[in-house]
Amino acid sequence: MNIIKKIKLPKDVIWLLPGLRIKRWFALIITGTLIAALGALFLFKLEPIYFIVQWAKKVINIVPAELIGLVLILMGGVVFIQGWKKTNFSMMDANQKREQKTLSESLYRRMKLNHGPKIVAIGGGTGLSTILRGLKKLTNNVTAVVTVGDDGGSSGRLREEMGILPPGDIRNCISALADDDDIVTKLFKYRFKTGEGLEGHSFGNLFITALSAICGDMLTAIRESSKVLRIRGRVLPATLDDMRLVARMEDGSIIKGESNIPEAGKKIVQLSTEPKTCMPAQDVIEAILDADIIILGPGSLYTSITPNLLVGNVALAIEKSKAKKIYVCNIMTQPGETDNYSVSDHIEALFKHAKLNGVKKNLFDAVLINDFIPRNLSEKYEEANSYPVEFDINEVKALGLEVVCHKLIHNDKEGYVRHSPDRLARAIYWWYRRKK
Repeated sequence: MNIIKKIKLPKDVIWLLPGLRIKRWFALIITGTLIAALGALFLFKLEPIYFIVQWAKKVINIVPAELIGLVLILMGGVVFIQGWKKTNFSMMDANQKREQKTLSESLYRRMKLNHGPKIVAIGGGTGLSTILRGLKKLTNNVTAVVTVGDDGGSSGRLREEMGILPPGDIRNCISALADDDDIVTKLFKYRFKTGEGLEGHSFGNLFITALSAICGDMLTAIRESSKVLRIRGRVLPATLDDMRLVARMEDGSIIKGESNIPEAGKKIVQLSTEPKTCMPAQDVIEAILDADIIILGPGSLYTSITPNLLVGNVALAIEKSKAKKIYVCNIMTQPGETDNYSVSDHIEALFKHAKLNGVKKNLFDAVLINDFIPRNLSEKYEEANSYPVEFDINEVKALGLEVVCHKLIHNDKEGYVRHSPDRLARAIYWWYRRKK
């Protein structure tokens, strides 16, 4: 829900609203200006001050002094504020988004976003970056906790060649929280299509890699990258350890590597990591404990969401947190990971891995489910052995969870099923407000 769009106020009235942190500085500036001006008059012994005082005395005999003082203060204040506004319009013009037509609206919007709920979104891949695009319209207090188990594509190459954490999912989250219209963001997303050694790499991945070498560590590189794109919120890797995913399959075989697990085509029984104990990155636990809302998903069950629960005390921190907690279930099954999985199967897999890491009760309070599938569902899903996740509501309720159903997908004429960032964010915010 875009809170700002609901505000129906005259543009000039916005300046009177509390919380903008502007009026107090106006008063300070005006006071300082008057004191300095008075000091200058005394310093230079300006004769005109005498004639002004004499003229003022004559006027006071006709018009009450209180009225004159009030008129002068109002006139001075209006002139000063108008001049200050115009100056700032010139200075901030390049940074204002097109829909932010006035400085007061921009300041009020920033104030509302700064006072929005503290949200921690946990996951990885496309799912996490999708939901972040919607959440940034609700609040500036978003923390994305991102899995770092990726070992394929550009991220995998950089991981092996440069010895860094895979930057791909981190880069996607940084871009998702940034201004999508900004040329720097488009540059961050750019992927090289040709060039020896460059083909397949995104500029953002290379940028984070280079910045990591300059800064000395990945966490600082992420912070500096976030500053470049002026993101709303922050992005934290789940761990700074060189985490590798290991899956034990139903037939007893062991598959190592995130990119290899779905390709095995076998049912996953249990996920673990190498090294067995990975410590959470700085601020991850604190963000979870301090959150108002914790969101898991959407995203690949075993390669995007579950890996975060295997890191240090992350699962225990989620259990301990007083936040409202919700899981966003996937809409379609994922070949090689969740074939024939129902909604309750997804949930039980998360609960199982959380319990293996010390969690004794439900990891979250509610599950958010898409309740609309297009009639013209693309045949490409069936060709890829991907089908709508079965909604077994009785089994879900038996797990002690609240069921929240909404239409969460884009309207797509081609029959493709993709989460809508805005619909996801609105549904979660509606649920949160109702539970407060």
